[in-house]
Amino acid sequence: MTPRFDLIGLVVTDLARSLEFYRQVGLDIPAGAEHEPHVEVDLPGGLRLAWDTVATVRSYDPDWVPASGGPRVSLAFRCADPDEVDRRYAELVAAGHRGHRGHRPPWDAVWGQRYAVLHDPDGNAVDLFAPLPATD
Repeated sequence: MTPRFDLIGLVVTDLARSLEFYRQVGLDIPAGAEHEPHVEVDLPGGLRLAWDTVATVRSYDPDWVPASGGPRVSLAFRCADPDEVDRRYAELVAAGHRGHRGHRPPWDAVWGQRYAVLHDPDGNAVDLFAPLPATD
């Protein structure tokens, strides 16, 4: 069997804060999950997204240290339309007191999408995008 891409795992410093952020993005994360050391959700298309606390990761990898510098991976979320990109970005930035922040406000990208970039509470890049309407 050829390995099949199945799961994206994020290591987080504050699980409750991270899950709150991803709930605001639009993921269906069960209530009470913030009390677990490991959380997984099924995503459309068959992938899973998981969160582990630093303590959980260090329980099996005691030498683990977080990466430094800027994020090297981004999670991109497709929105229904350009207005949803703007609305979700504004909502998430307004909730910034909980640890997440905007990075690039929405813009019309040259590749034909409305695009915005935020950082989750652990500094991971989170992109919001939607196709721009066709112009003649």
